[in-house]
Amino acid sequence: MKTKGRFVAYYRVSTRKQGASGLGLEAQRTAVANYLGDCTARVVAEFTEVESGTRSDRPALDQALTAARVHQAALVVAKVDRLTRSVGFLSRLLEAGVDVRFADLPAIEGPTGRFMLQQMAAVAELEAGLISSRTKAALLAAKARGQRLGGNRGIHLSATAKARGRQAQAMQAQRRANDLAQVIQEVRARGACSATEIARALTARGIPTARGGSTWSASQVTRIQARLLSGTSTHA
Repeated sequence: MKTKGRFVAYYRVSTRKQGASGLGLEAQRTAVANYLGDCTARVVAEFTEVESGTRSDRPALDQALTAARVHQAALVVAKVDRLTRSVGFLSRLLEAGVDVRFADLPAIEGPTGRFMLQQMAAVAELEAGLISSRTKAALLAAKARGQRLGGNRGIHLSATAKARGRQAQAMQAQRRANDLAQVIQEVRARGACSATEIARALTARGIPTARGGSTWSASQVTRIQARLLSGTSTHA
């Protein structure tokens, strides 16, 4: 089995005794290693939580999600029940914008994995898929009637819709900057002072840019720093 991409591994044990002894933890590590196969070297970070599955305040998981966004990696856990049994928490996880993989369900990944989480969170999430199906059926029916598809058909976004779109982009860019704040602080502590030096350090660490590039520029770092200082955001 060969699983591609970058990964952040997240392990959880329910009691401090299990965390100290390794009971349950070793089995989770083995399950994740088997799932990743010969791509275990692509694990960019690991986090272990000692906490009850019914609680939603999990600092280690928050750190794992941040690391996954920084490295544009997938979060991998050994079993579905190692993640959560809380509907509210699953909804929060969906909003984190991170691809989640389960070692015990290797076929579930990407859009399918997200759909599974949505099912666990609420059956109502199916409505999004139903709307998509109805839209496709309506387009096919319109095409059968000879209606022209594609191009500008007189549909224009309202000013409110455009403003919401810009706001969503701004929030996403600001979250990316916040995720990178600690990394930038670390490279500064190691002597990288200028934007060019920080860009080289981020590139050397293999952290992708917002658009998935492998090489950072000084201007991208400058924009990230500006967001951290002022809260304004444009795409890096």
